Amino acid sequence: MLEIYSSVETKQKANRSIYRTEKIDRIGDDCWINLYSPTEPEISRIENELNIPQEFLRYPLDEEERPRIDFDDDTGDVLVIIDVPYSKRDNNMIRYETAPLGIIITDKQIVTVSLRQTPILDQFIDNRVKDLFILFRTRFTIQILYAVAKEYLRLLRFIDKTIDINEVSISETISNKDLYNLLELSKSLVYFSSSLKSDEAVLEKLMRGRTVKLYDDDEDLLEDVVIEFKQAHEMAEIYSNIVSTTSDAYASIINNNMNVVMKVLAAATICLTLPDLIGSFFGQNCPMPWDENFAENPVPFLFLLGFALFSLIVSFIVMRKKKII
Repeated sequence: MLEIYSSVETKQKANRSIYRTEKIDRIGDDCWINLYSPTEPEISRIENELNIPQEFLRYPLDEEERPRIDFDDDTGDVLVIIDVPYSKRDNNMIRYETAPLGIIITDKQIVTVSLRQTPILDQFIDNRVKDLFILFRTRFTIQILYAVAKEYLRLLRFIDKTIDINEVSISETISNKDLYNLLELSKSLVYFSSSLKSDEAVLEKLMRGRTVKLYDDDEDLLEDVVIEFKQAHEMAEIYSNIVSTTSDAYASIINNNMNVVMKVLAAATICLTLPDLIGSFFGQNCPMPWDENFAENPVPFLFLLGFALFSLIVSFIVMRKKKII
């Protein structure tokens, strides 16, 4: 999908121009081109009309592409690739993953390229970002990075609430579903932590100002972006440790419950084995109540029964004192 936007002045306020982002039909100077899930004709059009290196348009379409900054000496174009977070529902379970987003800064345009539609960019399209002016391409790039950092923080807070809900559910009854949810959250936090670490490296390179020229206001905003990314990275690390610790704790609880059950079964087996062992020694030669000569000699049966009950009681008391049962 190929979408083209431009900033249009709407009014003057306190000697400041207020701009609004509007969709246009043709590529011109100082426009923003949003390219997601692009077709080959769309890629060829952007490549030919803007003279952008083909690899700059294709790198962000690789899901395994790592965040970095690239510079083309011939055209002077700058490619900034960052990982952006997104959530998707799969079998009544929400998964959190990251995907690369490419920002190409040219002399007169800015191009965003992604494999799928990026909801983070909707706030720029819907004019929900303050002081957005597409002509200031460097500032626009930093504003996108700031929005990405805010999205990381938003999803991390939602993950934190999900962890709390799972902990309450597991404390009441441990089920496989809850453990699977913790596993998925752990994987998501690993993705987030790895992507945030790579994004921070990109921001540090931007801070040097060698690849992209920074103005004073841009530097202040970029410092805020760096702070937000560091906070998100720390939160992802903390939540990942919490999930790991919680999973280990409940795994220990499951093992302990299993040990208790096995211990009770073993104790019951021991208690029932002793009377059976005694009966095995005397059972064949001992007259039973249904035998004809039982009335003449009931003592062996009564002795056997009493001794079996005595051994059962003794074994129960001994294991009780040993805290086996």
